Amino acid sequence: MTVTAVVLAASPESALADVEGQARVRRIADAAWSGGALPIVVVSFDPDGTVAAALAGAAVTLAEPVPPPRASPAAQMLRGIEVASAEVRDVDGALIWPARMVWVSPETITSLIEAHGVDRSTMLRPTYQGQAGWPVLVPTDSASLLAAVARDRMPDMIVGDLLAAGLPMRLIELGDPGATHDADVARAALPPYLGPAEPAARHRHEWGAATADDPEDSPIEGPALAPYDQAEAE
Repeated sequence: MTVTAVVLAASPESALADVEGQARVRRIADAAWSGGALPIVVVSFDPDGTVAAALAGAAVTLAEPVPPPRASPAAQMLRGIEVASAEVRDVDGALIWPARMVWVSPETITSLIEAHGVDRSTMLRPTYQGQAGWPVLVPTDSASLLAAVARDRMPDMIVGDLLAAGLPMRLIELGDPGATHDADVARAALPPYLGPAEPAARHRHEWGAATADDPEDSPIEGPALAPYDQAEAE
């Protein structure tokens, strides 16, 4: 089982906005990797190379977004999934992750991946005290549904469109305020982390198990580049 993280930045400014001394996309990439997501794809324009520079040293692929006139949030989601699937075989789930959601805990990613492991045909969405959040895990077998989504639909609307198209969804209470509070909220102002009320999957796991066996000095690669035209030709 392989679950990718697709990080969506609407602009270089969104990708690079500072979060406690890090660019948003770098912070998210580190959390996704720590939680067990692989591969990690950042979909963002990068005209002057600053996004790639912010991702240096991280195991991330930087993908050029779908260009106008076909550009839309749903098209960028599908673009990220296609790039991930071209890099790693058998990617069967994709965490759709807006770049504004900078406080998501790695434990939330681990829980979503584990829940996907026992039900690979259901869309999974974390909640915090009953409020739906991000990232949303979409089975890649259903990714083609994104192609039919209207261009003006925003991420929350897109989740509703996938539901309307017949993709089932499970809401999972994971007790992570980072799933519902975005970068406009300072870390110190976040509500308390509560953790899941019960295991997201059928068995309990130890938090951080996804990377517990890796030595602290394990080398990681810098960002690969996936230009749109090249990927489309392949």
